[in-house]
Amino acid sequence: MFALARGRYAARFAKDEADLRAAQALRWRSFIGRCDDAAAAGRRDADAFDGICQHVLVEEVATGRLVCCYRILPLRDGGDIGRSYSAQYYELSALRGYGGRMVEMGRFCLDPEAHDPDILRVAWGAMTRYVDEKGVELLFGCSSFSGTAWQRYADAFALLADRHLAPPRWLPRIKAPRVVRYVRALAGRAGDPQKAMREMPPLLRSYLLMGGWVSDHAVIDPDLNTLHVFTGLEIRAIPPARARALRLVAG
Repeated sequence: MFALARGRYAARFAKDEADLRAAQALRWRSFIGRCDDAAAAGRRDADAFDGICQHVLVEEVATGRLVCCYRILPLRDGGDIGRSYSAQYYELSALRGYGGRMVEMGRFCLDPEAHDPDILRVAWGAMTRYVDEKGVELLFGCSSFSGTAWQRYADAFALLADRHLAPPRWLPRIKAPRVVRYVRALAGRAGDPQKAMREMPPLLRSYLLMGGWVSDHAVIDPDLNTLHVFTGLEIRAIPPARARALRLVAG
């Protein structure tokens, strides 16, 4: 693997501590420091999982500016699911019997000032190359909404409840102390699909377009000031046209 360059952007693995610090600084700006850029100077989002993950950086080729990052944790199969970041927040015993290779993709974020859709394409192209090379069968993680006031995303959650819940055999159960049982709260509400997709975080929107599914509840994370849902994607379930488009970027 892993370097992938397409147009104005290139993806690569972090190679040293300086790269990791740059990713942690972007994470802080994206998740925590949104409202006060001045306070972001020198601040980093870091946790114990950074040391066991591989970190992917997407940079602007001409300037070297970091515009996107995420981390990946390869797992042999569902028997390793307890090692994941997500397992802190979701009861994932249903996935322990999953027999294929898995990867947790976490801390996915974009520079708040970067809005070029090609950034997301390159990020997913790099992930597609990794998935194909390693024979990954399930991609999963936590997809985060900004803020903890879930009602502002009511249309999005209504759409998730109506169309995108996990298959019962893989459904995560409640573990975190603070959750929003949005399926129960929005029972009978269809929601506005167009508004719902506008409310979705870019990562979650990408998962859904590829056939991804979510937990039936959202976790309230006061440390990152986010709401997140467990998100899974079985690689074989990706629609053929979408898979071809991803592999075209992956090269």
